[in-house]
Amino acid sequence: MIDTSWIGHELPSSMLQVERGRLQFFAKATGETRPVYTDVSAARDAGHPDLPAPPTFLFSAELDSGAVLRMLEEIGLPVARLLHGEQRFTYHQPVHAGDTVTVRSKITDIYTRKGGALEFVVKDSRAFNQHDVLVAEMRAVLVCRH
Repeated sequence: MIDTSWIGHELPSSMLQVERGRLQFFAKATGETRPVYTDVSAARDAGHPDLPAPPTFLFSAELDSGAVLRMLEEIGLPVARLLHGEQRFTYHQPVHAGDTVTVRSKITDIYTRKGGALEFVVKDSRAFNQHDVLVAEMRAVLVCRH
């Protein structure tokens, strides 16, 4: 059982330099075919200063920093039994190539279902740009099956 005293635990902040090539690679890897995500001219024609971040891109900030893996180790969630249960995004401002994004996260809930056969960890995150403006709020639900 995951110790519920982890509720409220804050992960170390994760910083991500948003690079054009990374955005193009992410768009291709996720099947995003709209030119606004891969072609700078198309992005500018659409009113963006540079390539915008594709949907779900901000999820990668904490993965790159290793903060999520450290959290899993600390609270004792075995990666081999882990499922990605849910991911939710609320966007407030667009993120573009050239931005620097900082993600601050904390564990907001831990609960069980099916008599303890499934344990859930809810992690809420807030992403800020280099001007300390909130650009997105995210929620991830991780499921550990026993």
